[in-house]
Amino acid sequence: MLATKGYAAHNATSELVPFNFERRDVGPNDVLVEIHYCGVCHSDIHNARNEWGNAIYPMVPGHEIVGRVKEVGRNVSRFRLRDLVGVGVMVDSCGKCENCRRGLEHCCVNHTVLTYNTPELDGKTITYGGYSNQIVVTEKFVHHVSDKLPASGVAPLLCAGITTYSPLRRWKVGKGHKVGVMGLGGLGHMAVKFASSFGAEVTMLSRSASKENDAKKLGAENFVLTTDEKQILKMRNYFDFIVDTVSAAHDHDKVIDMLNVYGVLINVGLPPAITINPHKLTWGDRVATGSMIGGLKETQEMLDYCAEKGISSDVEVIPMNKINEAFDRTMKGDVKYRFVIDMATLR
Repeated sequence: MLATKGYAAHNATSELVPFNFERRDVGPNDVLVEIHYCGVCHSDIHNARNEWGNAIYPMVPGHEIVGRVKEVGRNVSRFRLRDLVGVGVMVDSCGKCENCRRGLEHCCVNHTVLTYNTPELDGKTITYGGYSNQIVVTEKFVHHVSDKLPASGVAPLLCAGITTYSPLRRWKVGKGHKVGVMGLGGLGHMAVKFASSFGAEVTMLSRSASKENDAKKLGAENFVLTTDEKQILKMRNYFDFIVDTVSAAHDHDKVIDMLNVYGVLINVGLPPAITINPHKLTWGDRVATGSMIGGLKETQEMLDYCAEKGISSDVEVIPMNKINEAFDRTMKGDVKYRFVIDMATLR
């Protein structure tokens, strides 16, 4: 077993504190990754505070991981020592069901093993995530990362990046489309970057007027203040797509009113509930859909695209011992646009 250092939550109300634990030894199909950076996702906070009711303690969060290969198993063929690699939201799946065979491992009908807070395929070993100095992952669930991009800015691509890239690609968003992005945070800023890079006209939809300049620097052509009813009315029936990244409760009927005929509301946020008047959908044959992350193939595609186009996340790098402060600031929206932990501060 491999002695490992990390930070863990021990109950729903405690701060994260130093935590020593053991990783499994490197098996024939495994890759040992020395973690250099790990992004701080909003879902890390939901999980650590048991807001979704499925917390397993002690919990080591973190699923936006970038680091270097430290050791490989004898059957590993895709990676060598010192390769720059990434590990995202999942670390295993059954590999046999129809969805896994289609490259949709995140939709495994048997069991997707998430990077933390989840039983592994043995049904008893609980996964620990990237708020740690190293991780052992089966080769299939490790991604190549280009040295062309700053490693700290790549880390959030493993969650925030693929979460927004996947639905935009699925709906073939591109030149000639009008795309609204609700919320300028970790997900929202990536949605703006991707949609604009695909050639769409992007409008930032935000309740904070102070975010207009930043949104336009990221690639948005327009800005709409969602607390201004006059501005909202001007956007009725305007968008082909709206990517809604907001996790707080909000009025989805108002959002759908901004969609044109055949318009699509893509929900990637996780608000407490979504209530939609069905008449809002039936008028104009509108669609309301959701999206999670993406499969392994699509995640690698996204990473390669970002390397080609020079796209990475805008981040604030913090030492490991500032994680509790980062949680509080994230809840207040006080970050542009993703905290990333420098794991050199843990070693």
